Amino acid sequence: MIKGVHHNVYRCRDSEENRRFYEDFLGLPLVRAFRAGKTATGRSVDLLHTTYKLGDDSYLEFFEVPAQPFAFKDQHDFDLHLAIEMDRETRERLGARARSLGMEVRGPSNHGPMDSLYVRDPNGYVIELTAYNPGQAPAPVAANPEARATLASWQEAKPRGGR
Repeated sequence: MIKGVHHNVYRCRDSEENRRFYEDFLGLPLVRAFRAGKTATGRSVDLLHTTYKLGDDSYLEFFEVPAQPFAFKDQHDFDLHLAIEMDRETRERLGARARSLGMEVRGPSNHGPMDSLYVRDPNGYVIELTAYNPGQAPAPVAANPEARATLASWQEAKPRGGR
């Protein structure tokens, strides 16, 4: 049985700059940092691995690997974004703080039972700050019996190219 996401891993440009965003700005505690000279599979590497804990006991982890090229760019929401759920008060406080720091803040975007603000971390990743609207309780996504038919229809009709 698959239980859930334990951690997500991303590259970062600078571990201290990253820490200031994830720990100082978002409030996620830095719970682990270690330097590695070898991967678990035995390859030589020089990296710093940092881990931040979320409230549901899952983790965000980052690798800073200066000697290994990585194409950092401002990501488009459709390409890559990380949605972090929080209460509305925290979301509003973070939105106001981001604006006061001169950060790009987009939204709120209404997603039915929740709405979101969007900011960028120091690596160019879009971070979605999402909170349920008043009177809306968190609920699992309901299984849609038409999901496979919708997917099949999309596969037949989608525009080609752009891969």
